Amino acid sequence: MTKKIVVLGAGSAGTMVANRLARQLGEEIKKREVEITLISNTEKHIYQPGYLFIAFNEKPSEHFIRKQETLVHRHVNLVYDDVEKIDVEKKSVKGKKQYQYDYLVIATGSHPDFDSVPGLKEGAHNFYTLEGAERLRTDLAAMEKGRILITIDVPHKCPAAPLELALMLDDYYRKNGRRKDIEIKYSYPIGRIHSLVPVAEWALPQFEKRDIKYETFFNLEEVDPKRKVAITMDGSEHEYDMLITIPAHTGAKAVMDSGIGDESGFIPTNRTTLKMIGQDDVYVIGDATNLPISKAGSTAHYQSESLVANIISRLTGRPETAVYNGKVACFLENSLEDASMITFDYNNPPQPAETSDLLHWFKAVYNELYWLNAKGIL
Repeated sequence: MTKKIVVLGAGSAGTMVANRLARQLGEEIKKREVEITLISNTEKHIYQPGYLFIAFNEKPSEHFIRKQETLVHRHVNLVYDDVEKIDVEKKSVKGKKQYQYDYLVIATGSHPDFDSVPGLKEGAHNFYTLEGAERLRTDLAAMEKGRILITIDVPHKCPAAPLELALMLDDYYRKNGRRKDIEIKYSYPIGRIHSLVPVAEWALPQFEKRDIKYETFFNLEEVDPKRKVAITMDGSEHEYDMLITIPAHTGAKAVMDSGIGDESGFIPTNRTTLKMIGQDDVYVIGDATNLPISKAGSTAHYQSESLVANIISRLTGRPETAVYNGKVACFLENSLEDASMITFDYNNPPQPAETSDLLHWFKAVYNELYWLNAKGIL
């Protein structure tokens, strides 16, 4: 009997998993012992870290977009569908069609909620969507003077990106000679400028050296687009000429509608096996988990290694012994020309590397190599 593996979600995590499985299970697939189905709700695959580079006009939008079908291995059954229900009891996923599975990999990601704060959708720019990054690109280039206010809610994917934005904005306006007329104000909801202490300590001297204003314990309650005012939970008002927001992210609607996620729509997940809590045949990867680690592409990359190994072991009658150790790696852009980098896991805290133009170059190289990663080659 054919074993059916369904991978739900065709972003970085889902595409990577489906392709890695297909590359390693070629013979089993040819013999019809295994079938892999990847469900995508879009024909476009977007490299989302590219949004930041689109916003600064470093690369055009199309540089970071591919047709999903060009990235998927020939042994993967790629289908386009909007999944509405995940039924772990009946082992099925339902959209326009119904898909039965023996093993399910949920890779439904996280999604910015622009309705989380009144007035946010109408009053703020963002770089967490393609449309937002393109609009920001136009308006950053046109801005001659005024205050740019950056607000952040949690959780959100790519946790270092707001810091990178502030540092890159500073460099961007220094290069075009407008920095003296533009104030950059960064805010963060807790008592430091980033949740990871070493990252906060890495960035803070740069903020002070480069006159990037910052305010901590800044929790956005409302935005008044007409008056161009951001209002915090303590009732204070903060004027802006441009508001750039990173809203809180939620899990996928299908996860919430299926009742398998927490209050934010993220799925309770075992931190080492990556199995959904209470389910032996459902694996969760990337941003879809509720694990307290960075929601980043590198997280999904490292998780895919142990997850794929365990599914293959299971299919071949061997024990599942691969363990995800919490590994994450992130570049930290310090400007448009140099960067730092951190790696960490469950047992080892991050320590930013010395900032250099070489690390910025490595980041640029990875932006090009990503497509090999998605194909399961790299």
